[in-house]
Amino acid sequence: MTDLTGKVVLVTGGSRGIGAGIARALAAAGADVALTYQSNEVLAKAVVAEIEALGRKAIAVRADSADASQVIAAVDRTAAELGRLDVLVNNAGIFPAKPFEEFTIDEIDNALNIHARAPFVAAQAALKYLTGGGRIISIGTNLVDHAPFGGLALYNLSKSALNGFTKALARELGPRGITVNLVQPGSTDTDMNPADGDHASGQIGLTALGRFGAVEDIAAAVTYLAGESGRSVTGAVLTVDGGTNA
Repeated sequence: MTDLTGKVVLVTGGSRGIGAGIARALAAAGADVALTYQSNEVLAKAVVAEIEALGRKAIAVRADSADASQVIAAVDRTAAELGRLDVLVNNAGIFPAKPFEEFTIDEIDNALNIHARAPFVAAQAALKYLTGGGRIISIGTNLVDHAPFGGLALYNLSKSALNGFTKALARELGPRGITVNLVQPGSTDTDMNPADGDHASGQIGLTALGRFGAVEDIAAAVTYLAGESGRSVTGAVLTVDGGTNA
Protein backbone atom coordinates (compact mmCIF):
# COMPACT_ATOMS: atom_id res chain seq x y z
CA MET A 1 0.00 0.00 0.00
CA THR A 2 1.28 3.47 -0.91
CA ASP A 3 2.43 5.47 2.09
CA LEU A 4 2.54 9.23 1.62
CA THR A 5 2.88 10.10 5.30
CA GLY A 6 4.66 13.42 5.69
CA LYS A 7 4.09 14.44 2.08
CA VAL A 8 2.20 17.50 0.88
CA VAL A 9 0.16 17.42 -2.32
CA LEU A 10 -1.51 20.11 -4.43
CA VAL A 11 -4.41 19.01 -6.63
CA THR A 12 -5.72 21.66 -9.01
CA GLY A 13 -9.44 21.46 -9.64
CA GLY A 14 -9.82 19.28 -6.57
CA SER A 15 -13.31 20.23 -5.41
CA ARG A 16 -15.29 17.77 -7.54
CA GLY A 17 -15.14 14.76 -9.80
CA ILE A 18 -11.80 13.18 -10.58
CA GLY A 19 -9.87 15.91 -8.76
CA ALA A 20 -11.78 15.39 -5.52
CA GLY A 21 -11.27 11.63 -5.81
CA ILE A 22 -7.54 12.13 -6.24
CA ALA A 23 -7.41 14.47 -3.23
CA ARG A 24 -9.25 11.96 -1.05
CA ALA A 25 -7.08 9.04 -2.16
CA LEU A 26 -3.81 10.85 -1.55
CA ALA A 27 -5.04 11.92 1.89
CA ALA A 28 -6.03 8.33 2.65
CA ALA A 29 -2.45 7.36 1.77
CA GLY A 30 -1.21 9.81 4.42
CA ALA A 31 -0.61 13.09 2.58
CA ASP A 32 -1.68 16.56 3.60
CA VAL A 33 -3.59 18.09 0.71
CA ALA A 34 -4.21 21.49 -0.84
CA LEU A 35 -6.81 21.75 -3.56
CA THR A 36 -7.83 24.57 -5.84
CA TYR A 37 -11.33 25.46 -6.93
CA GLN A 38 -12.68 28.12 -9.25
CA SER A 39 -16.02 29.11 -7.76
CA ASN A 40 -17.83 26.51 -5.63
CA GLU A 41 -16.46 27.08 -2.14
CA VAL A 42 -19.07 24.79 -0.59
CA LEU A 43 -17.87 21.76 -2.54
CA ALA A 44 -14.23 22.61 -1.86
CA LYS A 45 -14.80 22.94 1.88
CA ALA A 46 -16.67 19.63 1.89
CA VAL A 47 -13.65 17.85 0.43
CA VAL A 48 -11.39 19.60 2.95
CA ALA A 49 -13.64 18.39 5.77
CA GLU A 50 -13.47 14.80 4.47
CA ILE A 51 -9.68 14.95 4.40
CA GLU A 52 -9.48 16.47 7.87
CA ALA A 53 -11.73 13.66 9.12
CA LEU A 54 -8.94 11.28 8.05
CA GLY A 55 -6.58 13.12 10.38
CA ARG A 56 -4.76 14.98 7.63
CA LYS A 57 -4.32 18.71 7.07
CA ALA A 58 -6.14 20.26 4.13
CA ILE A 59 -6.74 23.68 2.61
CA ALA A 60 -8.87 24.93 -0.27
CA VAL A 61 -7.44 27.72 -2.41
CA ARG A 62 -9.63 29.69 -4.78
CA ALA A 63 -7.75 29.93 -8.07
CA ASP A 64 -8.86 30.22 -11.68
CA SER A 65 -6.53 28.04 -13.76
CA ALA A 66 -7.02 30.40 -16.70
CA ASP A 67 -5.13 33.04 -14.69
CA ALA A 68 -1.42 32.19 -14.46
CA SER A 69 -0.85 34.48 -11.48
CA GLN A 70 -3.54 32.69 -9.47
CA VAL A 71 -2.05 29.29 -10.31
CA ILE A 72 1.40 30.39 -9.15
CA ALA A 73 -0.05 31.93 -5.98
CA ALA A 74 -1.85 28.65 -5.18
CA VAL A 75 1.44 26.74 -5.37
CA ASP A 76 3.19 29.22 -3.11
CA ARG A 77 0.31 29.26 -0.63
CA THR A 78 0.36 25.46 -0.44
CA ALA A 79 4.02 25.42 0.53
CA ALA A 80 3.59 28.32 2.96
CA GLU A 81 0.58 26.92 4.82
CA LEU A 82 1.39 23.20 4.72
CA GLY A 83 5.14 23.57 5.10
CA ARG A 84 6.37 21.98 1.88
CA LEU A 85 5.29 20.58 -1.49
CA ASP A 86 6.10 17.08 -2.72
CA VAL A 87 3.48 16.26 -5.35
CA LEU A 88 1.77 18.49 -7.92
CA VAL A 89 -1.31 17.09 -9.65
CA ASN A 90 -2.41 19.17 -12.64
CA ASN A 91 -6.05 18.18 -12.87
CA ALA A 92 -8.13 21.33 -13.48
CA GLY A 93 -9.90 21.25 -16.81
CA ILE A 94 -12.89 22.10 -18.94
CA PHE A 95 -14.63 20.29 -21.78
CA PRO A 96 -15.16 22.61 -24.76
CA ALA A 97 -17.02 20.55 -27.37
CA LYS A 98 -18.78 21.91 -30.44
CA PRO A 99 -18.14 22.23 -34.19
CA PHE A 100 -14.62 23.41 -35.01
CA GLU A 101 -15.72 26.50 -36.89
CA GLU A 102 -17.80 27.83 -34.01
CA PHE A 103 -14.99 28.39 -31.50
CA THR A 104 -14.05 31.99 -30.76
CA ILE A 105 -10.55 33.26 -30.11
CA ASP A 106 -11.45 33.80 -26.45
CA GLU A 107 -12.59 30.19 -26.13
CA ILE A 108 -9.41 28.95 -27.78
CA ASP A 109 -7.27 31.04 -25.45
CA ASN A 110 -9.21 29.90 -22.39
CA ALA A 111 -8.78 26.20 -23.17
CA LEU A 112 -5.09 26.59 -23.92
CA ASN A 113 -4.56 28.63 -20.76
CA ILE A 114 -6.23 26.03 -18.55
CA HIS A 115 -4.95 22.83 -20.14
CA ALA A 116 -1.47 23.86 -21.30
CA ARG A 117 -0.26 27.09 -19.70
CA ALA A 118 -1.54 26.34 -16.18
CA PRO A 119 0.31 22.99 -15.84
CA PHE A 120 3.45 24.65 -17.20
CA VAL A 121 3.46 27.59 -14.77
CA ALA A 122 2.34 25.38 -11.87
CA ALA A 123 5.31 23.10 -12.48
CA GLN A 124 7.62 26.12 -12.73
CA ALA A 125 6.32 27.45 -9.42
CA ALA A 126 6.50 24.03 -7.76
CA LEU A 127 10.07 23.39 -8.83
CA LYS A 128 11.56 25.56 -6.09
CA TYR A 129 9.87 23.35 -3.49
CA LEU A 130 10.21 19.90 -5.05
CA THR A 131 13.25 17.87 -4.06
CA GLY A 132 14.48 14.43 -5.02
CA GLY A 133 11.46 12.17 -4.97
CA GLY A 134 9.16 14.99 -6.07
CA ARG A 135 6.29 14.21 -8.42
CA ILE A 136 4.49 16.11 -11.16
CA ILE A 137 1.41 14.28 -12.44
CA SER A 138 -0.98 15.69 -15.03
CA ILE A 139 -4.46 14.49 -15.95
CA GLY A 140 -5.11 14.32 -19.67
CA THR A 141 -7.63 12.35 -21.70
CA ASN A 142 -7.68 9.19 -23.81
CA LEU A 143 -9.49 11.20 -26.49
CA VAL A 144 -6.22 12.69 -27.73
CA ASP A 145 -5.21 9.22 -28.97
CA HIS A 146 -8.55 8.32 -30.50
CA ALA A 147 -11.32 10.83 -31.24
CA PRO A 148 -14.51 8.77 -31.67
CA PHE A 149 -16.82 11.68 -32.46
CA GLY A 150 -16.72 15.26 -33.71
CA GLY A 151 -16.51 18.48 -31.76
CA LEU A 152 -13.22 17.66 -30.01
CA ALA A 153 -10.77 19.80 -31.97
CA LEU A 154 -10.16 22.42 -29.28
CA TYR A 155 -10.30 20.01 -26.35
CA ASN A 156 -7.83 17.65 -27.99
CA LEU A 157 -5.56 20.47 -29.16
CA SER A 158 -5.22 21.80 -25.64
CA LYS A 159 -5.02 18.44 -23.84
CA SER A 160 -2.52 16.91 -26.28
CA ALA A 161 0.03 19.49 -25.16
CA LEU A 162 0.36 17.55 -21.90
CA ASN A 163 1.87 14.55 -23.67
CA GLY A 164 4.81 16.47 -25.11
CA PHE A 165 5.20 18.52 -21.94
CA THR A 166 5.33 15.40 -19.79
CA LYS A 167 7.97 13.65 -21.85
CA ALA A 168 10.19 16.70 -22.23
CA LEU A 169 9.96 17.71 -18.59
CA ALA A 170 10.62 14.16 -17.40
CA ARG A 171 13.89 14.20 -19.33
CA GLU A 172 14.82 17.61 -17.92
CA LEU A 173 13.96 16.92 -14.29
CA GLY A 174 15.12 13.32 -14.13
CA PRO A 175 18.64 14.27 -12.99
CA ARG A 176 17.03 16.04 -10.01
CA GLY A 177 15.15 12.90 -8.97
CA ILE A 178 11.75 14.36 -9.92
CA THR A 179 9.35 12.22 -11.95
CA VAL A 180 6.81 13.61 -14.42
CA ASN A 181 3.91 11.52 -15.68
CA LEU A 182 0.56 11.76 -17.42
CA VAL A 183 -2.64 9.86 -16.60
CA GLN A 184 -5.24 9.73 -19.38
CA PRO A 185 -8.74 8.82 -18.15
CA GLY A 186 -11.45 7.51 -20.39
CA SER A 187 -15.16 7.79 -19.63
CA THR A 188 -15.35 8.17 -15.86
CA ASP A 189 -18.50 8.37 -13.76
CA THR A 190 -18.67 11.95 -12.45
CA ASP A 191 -21.30 14.65 -12.14
CA MET A 192 -20.03 16.11 -15.43
CA ASN A 193 -20.29 12.78 -17.27
CA PRO A 194 -22.52 10.39 -15.31
CA ALA A 195 -22.57 6.70 -16.16
CA ASP A 196 -26.36 6.89 -16.51
CA GLY A 197 -26.37 10.12 -18.52
CA ASP A 198 -27.85 10.80 -21.94
CA HIS A 199 -24.57 10.14 -23.74
CA ALA A 200 -23.37 7.22 -21.64
CA SER A 201 -24.51 4.29 -23.76
CA GLY A 202 -22.42 5.33 -26.76
CA GLN A 203 -19.34 5.73 -24.58
CA ILE A 204 -19.88 2.37 -22.91
CA GLY A 205 -20.11 0.75 -26.33
CA LEU A 206 -16.58 1.94 -27.11
CA THR A 207 -15.01 0.28 -24.08
CA ALA A 208 -13.61 -3.23 -23.86
CA LEU A 209 -14.98 -3.70 -20.34
CA GLY A 210 -18.49 -2.54 -21.12
CA ARG A 211 -18.70 0.04 -18.36
CA PHE A 212 -17.61 3.48 -17.22
CA GLY A 213 -14.56 3.80 -15.03
CA ALA A 214 -14.83 5.04 -11.46
CA VAL A 215 -13.11 8.10 -10.01
CA GLU A 216 -11.29 5.70 -7.70
CA ASP A 217 -9.65 4.03 -10.72
CA ILE A 218 -8.00 7.28 -11.77
CA ALA A 219 -7.12 8.16 -8.18
CA ALA A 220 -5.43 4.77 -7.75
CA ALA A 221 -3.21 5.40 -10.77
CA VAL A 222 -2.21 8.82 -9.44
CA THR A 223 -1.54 7.42 -5.97
CA TYR A 224 0.74 4.76 -7.42
CA LEU A 225 2.73 7.34 -9.38
CA ALA A 226 2.93 9.61 -6.32
CA GLY A 227 4.33 6.91 -4.09
CA GLU A 228 7.60 5.07 -3.72
CA SER A 229 6.43 2.26 -6.01
CA GLY A 230 6.34 4.77 -8.87
CA ARG A 231 9.88 6.01 -8.34
CA SER A 232 11.19 4.56 -11.62
CA VAL A 233 8.23 5.61 -13.75
CA THR A 234 8.75 8.91 -15.54
CA GLY A 235 7.85 10.35 -18.92
CA ALA A 236 5.06 7.77 -19.02
CA VAL A 237 1.50 8.01 -20.28
CA LEU A 238 -0.86 5.78 -18.30
CA THR A 239 -4.23 5.37 -20.01
CA VAL A 240 -7.07 4.28 -17.73
CA ASP A 241 -10.04 3.92 -20.08
CA GLY A 242 -11.45 0.42 -19.81
CA GLY A 243 -9.82 -0.55 -23.06
CA THR A 244 -11.49 2.12 -25.19
CA ASN A 245 -8.24 2.77 -27.04
CA ALA A 246 -7.16 -0.89 -27.16
